[in-house]
Amino acid sequence: MKIKICFWINTFFSVLYLVWRIFFTIPFRAGALSVVCGVILLVFEVLGMVEALIHFMNMHTSHDYKVPDVPKDRFPHIDVYISTYSEEPELLYKTINGCKNMDYPDKSKVHIYLCDDNRRPEMEELAKKMGVNYLKRANNIGAKAGNLNHALANSTSPYVVTFDADMIPQKRFLMQLVPYLVDAEMKNEGKSEEDKVKIGFIQSPQNFYNPDLFQFNLFSENRIPNEQDYFYKDIQAARTKSNSVIYGGSNTIIAREALESIGGFYTEAITEDFATGILIQRAGFVCLGTSDPLASGLSPTDIPNLIQQRIRWGRGVIATGRKMHIYTAKDLSLSQKMNYWASIWYWYSPVKRLVYMISPILYAVFGFTIFKCTLPQVLAFWLPMYLTSNLALSQLSGNVRSNKWTGIYETIMFPYMLLPIVLETFGITLKKFKVTAKSQLSGKQHYELYMIPFLLLIALSLFGIFRCVAVIFDSSSFGPGVVLFWMIMNLYYMVMAVLFIDGRVAYRRTERIPLEVPCTFTVDGEEIQGTTVDISEEGLSVQFDKPYYINEEAMVPVSLNWENCDTNVLTKLVYVKRHKNTWRYAMEIIDYKDSYNDWLNLVFNRIPPLPSEIIKDSGSYDDILLNTKKRLDPPTFQKRIYPRVLLNYDATVLGEGESKVRVKNFNYACVNLAISKGPKKMMIKLFDDVIFDCTFQFKSRGENCIYTINNMQEIIKDKEKYHKFLDFVVENNAIARGEAKAEQIEKNRMIKEYEKKRLIVFDEMNYV
Repeated sequence: MKIKICFWINTFFSVLYLVWRIFFTIPFRAGALSVVCGVILLVFEVLGMVEALIHFMNMHTSHDYKVPDVPKDRFPHIDVYISTYSEEPELLYKTINGCKNMDYPDKSKVHIYLCDDNRRPEMEELAKKMGVNYLKRANNIGAKAGNLNHALANSTSPYVVTFDADMIPQKRFLMQLVPYLVDAEMKNEGKSEEDKVKIGFIQSPQNFYNPDLFQFNLFSENRIPNEQDYFYKDIQAARTKSNSVIYGGSNTIIAREALESIGGFYTEAITEDFATGILIQRAGFVCLGTSDPLASGLSPTDIPNLIQQRIRWGRGVIATGRKMHIYTAKDLSLSQKMNYWASIWYWYSPVKRLVYMISPILYAVFGFTIFKCTLPQVLAFWLPMYLTSNLALSQLSGNVRSNKWTGIYETIMFPYMLLPIVLETFGITLKKFKVTAKSQLSGKQHYELYMIPFLLLIALSLFGIFRCVAVIFDSSSFGPGVVLFWMIMNLYYMVMAVLFIDGRVAYRRTERIPLEVPCTFTVDGEEIQGTTVDISEEGLSVQFDKPYYINEEAMVPVSLNWENCDTNVLTKLVYVKRHKNTWRYAMEIIDYKDSYNDWLNLVFNRIPPLPSEIIKDSGSYDDILLNTKKRLDPPTFQKRIYPRVLLNYDATVLGEGESKVRVKNFNYACVNLAISKGPKKMMIKLFDDVIFDCTFQFKSRGENCIYTINNMQEIIKDKEKYHKFLDFVVENNAIARGEAKAEQIEKNRMIKEYEKKRLIVFDEMNYV
């Protein structure tokens, strides 16, 4: 109900705003150029609002369709196509492994095909090794669509699944989607051909296990969802009711009957998926979009590949719309035409963003009047529309998307997509395209030349802002305040674009996946129990309640029990750090011990833990401040190989005339003693027969000395003594940390009291 109210309130204020804009704001007396520019701006505003209206109409009554409960013996044969051209065997291995791991009542009915369009011997060898079918063809006619048509001709199942080379399905992929097909078949039994409702394809979301570049480069991987989440998880599901779901090329089940009825995958477009989906719907098939992510892939990790991908998508969609005469097609309903118009119009955002960027600059810098209005009129007509539009989008999207982030995305991409979109509009089409590279990059990428358009626009905007402020002060009129606000918002978008291009250092080769699974370490023949914190393709982080000693050179067997499956790997210690009352050990996998496939399933058989909604949509100033701080203060890494344990324990120094010494902390190699000067050698008794044989190493900061522990290995090898020692360490660490916390609280209280007194006592000189 709340969503519908927001929708209708926004519709009312939007219509009111458009009436005002159309009839009262065109600057007819300001000259021909001003009128032309003003009309262009108005046209883009009107079309943008029509797109928003179509979108809101879809979303305000959107709902998901529950997975039907159907007999398992009705599950049909399925062909799974994995398309590849230039991807690495290591990437394909993970995808094939995920496909082989998919649950199905009768796995003999699942037929997996590696469709290699580059005829590589290593791919044929990989398919043989993995036990899947290998398909190649003599040429590359029709590109990806031709590759899929070749697979279609060499397989027979009634349904086919298409996966891109990097898309790794979860175990439940088929069990979540095939029931829709079986349910439709059962309901069609006994009906005439005219009365049957046939499913053409089911599109599940394209999800990603790494942060996209917008999340990563803007330090927002914990703040915002993937830029494509809103489309695949919300918009696609909402378009089911109008039968205008877009076939996304991957993570899809398609009926062979539907493909055969249109002559196979469409080969005359660089976005063969978009075109094929439209043709299936025009052939009378019903298509379904789901919001549950069932497979995850690799998002582009560098700016050139991102731009290349979006140019191909944009040009392909525009060209397809032109070739298929969508607006005059008699076999598409009005709602389908409206939705496909919105899909095409979306790719004109670079042109729209250019108009929105240039319009205030034309006024503030060059003196052209783009529209005429007063500040009270803006507050009466534009402000309510703007505020309710933000509210409606937030409510309808479930806080997955906001106008601010939409503006950031569009601004970042518009300079590089502008010319290709314009060329495609006039029929200068893209004949060939490069496949988007699927690999993870590490280190810092440098793309400073990409900043040039934004730096030029920033310079013009700053000059325009200065002129607006000068006019406001000189004339004592707030008339230019509207343009000033507009330019400041544009300036914010452009600064965020520059920060995006500046990039960020990628420290990790693979993504960490938070996962809590019981695990067992075997250290020096003894088993110790822990719980994983996160895992990746190459390692894991494990949490223990005690600071165990693990030799940095030792090969440590680790066993994880997950879903009644034991996965065993051989690991090596990377570093240790304390976390609250526990200790976390980062381990690198050295050998998978025949558990590599199980380990991949452990990593990828889940929805990646990236945000599903905007977690903290802070202000524009906060976004820039966050990005500036992160760049000026890069992370530091302390890779300790031994746990450093706080003790603050008074131990006994053995020898003539026993005395006490404060043991501040230790780390298995050394002990930190609170003494300004000590002997070269010391025997320190902690408790019972646990004695440190110490040798002076160096003087530390303050009144502290570092001593090497010579007999630590002897204590560790005596298991009874070692476990008593661990219990002693844990108990005294808890006491020491409690004391330190209480001390810090008292210190903070005293500082606050001092500050309060300092403010009360007035000091004239300090004031001056």
